Amino acid sequence: MIWWTALLPLFAGLGVWSTGGSRNRLAVVGVQAMLGSLLIAVFAESGSFSWSSDFALHAEFTPLSRAVAILVSMVAGATVAYASAHEAKGGLPRLTGLMLVFAGAMQLVVIADDLITVLIGWELMGACSWALIGHKWRQVEPMRSANFAFVVTRAGDLGMFLALFAVVAMTGSAEYEALGSLSGWPLIIATLGIVVAAASKAGQVPFSPWLFRAMDGPTSVSALLHSSTMVAAGAFLLARLHPWLGDAPGFAAATIGFGLTTAIAGGVVAAAHMHAKKLLAASTSAQLGLMFCAAGAGYPMIAVMHLITHALLKAPLFYAAGVAHERTGSFDLRSMWLGRALPIAAVLTAISALCLAGVPPLPGGWTKEEILKGLQKISPWLAAAGVVASGLSATYATRFAVMAFGPGEKTEAEKPAMPEVGARIFLTTCTILLIPIWWPAVHDPVANLLSGDLPHGPKLIIISSLTAVAIGIGSGLWLSRHPVERSWSDWLGLPSIFHAGVERPGLAVARLASRIDDLVFDGIPRGAAFAGRSVASGFGTADDHGIDGMSRGAGHGAVALLVRLGDAAARGASRAGEAAADLIPTGAGRVSGMAGTDARRMQTGMAHHYYALLAVGAAAGVLYLIFGA
Repeated sequence: MIWWTALLPLFAGLGVWSTGGSRNRLAVVGVQAMLGSLLIAVFAESGSFSWSSDFALHAEFTPLSRAVAILVSMVAGATVAYASAHEAKGGLPRLTGLMLVFAGAMQLVVIADDLITVLIGWELMGACSWALIGHKWRQVEPMRSANFAFVVTRAGDLGMFLALFAVVAMTGSAEYEALGSLSGWPLIIATLGIVVAAASKAGQVPFSPWLFRAMDGPTSVSALLHSSTMVAAGAFLLARLHPWLGDAPGFAAATIGFGLTTAIAGGVVAAAHMHAKKLLAASTSAQLGLMFCAAGAGYPMIAVMHLITHALLKAPLFYAAGVAHERTGSFDLRSMWLGRALPIAAVLTAISALCLAGVPPLPGGWTKEEILKGLQKISPWLAAAGVVASGLSATYATRFAVMAFGPGEKTEAEKPAMPEVGARIFLTTCTILLIPIWWPAVHDPVANLLSGDLPHGPKLIIISSLTAVAIGIGSGLWLSRHPVERSWSDWLGLPSIFHAGVERPGLAVARLASRIDDLVFDGIPRGAAFAGRSVASGFGTADDHGIDGMSRGAGHGAVALLVRLGDAAARGASRAGEAAADLIPTGAGRVSGMAGTDARRMQTGMAHHYYALLAVGAAAGVLYLIFGA
């Protein structure tokens, strides 16, 4: 039953994509699929499917993974409803279908209990993200951005394969528990491979620029990708594997290094950017960085709690950015100021932004305080850096809320569709319902329920953090009135480095592979066809000059009539022989040529085509495991 947590939205997505329907139908099917996935996540336990006696896929719900699976269902359902009302009608069934498949892939990552299962979901998510970012595939820029995001994340994903190879080579098993049997260099390789793969998915420095390029996709895709799927998968995986990797050499240093660097760098970038969605994208990298810090400090439960609060606030903020863009025709914050035109949207945005800023009593403030306490236990300097990141989060959250929905000209606004408003109200209400998490009578039982520990630290940490938040809000208000876009707002030149060092070489290798495929592998069937035609032509020439010549030389005297009869018979035999001789080599050549042509269609040299085949194969494998042997 547990497998249907992932398979239900996956099959629903394929069905929606193939059958289409009205906006209301797409919303209803999407919400029902995610509601079903949520119910399964509540009641299912564990399961496995054996491919053979030596190979099986495993799935299990831990307290943390169950909480995240419920979160994914809630946010994905709300986002599909929002997309059905907000996005353009053209290609909408494909968009909503892919979003459901995307959510199903994330659920597979969440329920996985071995590295092979998680890798299937991990790779399927990557393939879906490419298709979703490039949804407007007839336009050049979205496809370029999809390729950039795909290549950059794939570069980091190699770490996951490296970890899998190390674990299987040393233990003969791919189960998570096998990580606990590693030691020495194999453990270091597996640990760093997983951390790097998680960092690439979570948009940590230096992988952060791909999140900016992903903003060329539809707003609903950005909301889903940045809240409860894809980027969240990186932080979740570190929390899920913490029991086996938490004490591994290099784990704490690598995760905290990635996290703090990105929390501060992402905060600076978000504080300076004028593009609404890119500001939110940079803030996502920064908040994921804080989750990395929590996992590295030894508090995976706090990392997951921050993941939950961040998902519930970030999706509505992206919804708000989409509404503002629809109203103004631009994502430039300087052109918005829609508070008087859209007062309800302004109130909902303010609640989510205050939670992002870490203002008590909203839940985002509590999870940030707990992360800072965890860093304090390792080093006061790390906690101080975390306080800086906390202040920056208040700066960019305030600037977004004020510039997007601050008081501007009051104009008539088109009444939004019910699913669009309902999605924002639902997730914002969930955020408000988490306010009691500040009370010990609530957060202590929650920690026990999630089998986690809470850090304890001096009150100075809380005072410092709240002071930083107050300063951040003040600076955000000032920057809202005096907007200045700096050069560092484009990730300090990292996109150019990745374009030159990763994307261009990766695509060049793909093109080279395509040429080699054309010249070498396709040369075999083409050569067979040419050889067949040559042999057939040779048989015909020999027949004309040999047998026919002898017949003509003997055609004299009294036997002329017999020779003519023999000549006629020879010509008939020649035609029959030529046809038979041509049939075998020429037919073989044609069959080989046709096979080569069909094979060449799949061998384009383009990574995303191979990735589509991989996704189809993975889905077929899962179906076989369920309904096969």
